[in-house]
Amino acid sequence: MKNIIAAVIYFAAYAAQGQSTLEVTVLNVKDTTGTIRVGIFRNEDTFLKEAFLGKVVQAAKGNITVVFEGVPDGTYALSVIHDENRNGEIDSNLIGIPKEGFAFSNDAMGMFGPPSFEKSGFALKKEAKKMKVTMRYM
Repeated sequence: MKNIIAAVIYFAAYAAQGQSTLEVTVLNVKDTTGTIRVGIFRNEDTFLKEAFLGKVVQAAKGNITVVFEGVPDGTYALSVIHDENRNGEIDSNLIGIPKEGFAFSNDAMGMFGPPSFEKSGFALKKEAKKMKVTMRYM
């Protein structure tokens, strides 16, 4: 009986946490080749290494909208890759310049490489959020 009460309290506390819907519109996808990979990251330590949430959708020329539901309140950063060859990663040339399209939340850019979690970061708090990011191709 104690286990049942503990489980009910746990799930009630979890349900009380705010959860949001995040709608991400990816602008400027150049063509229909491959997939668009959208990753949501929780902190600097996991940024661009281990996504908290992710979705993969077929690429479509122009704009694509991807929706995440039930995202807990918090601070996140977003990364988008146009994975043209469907290998699950962004390909780059010998000096590290991406050969496939990419985007980050806040349309953030880094000086020599990706932006920081802080530059890309945004807050979700108990409400639906719509975000637009622009694909960049080098």
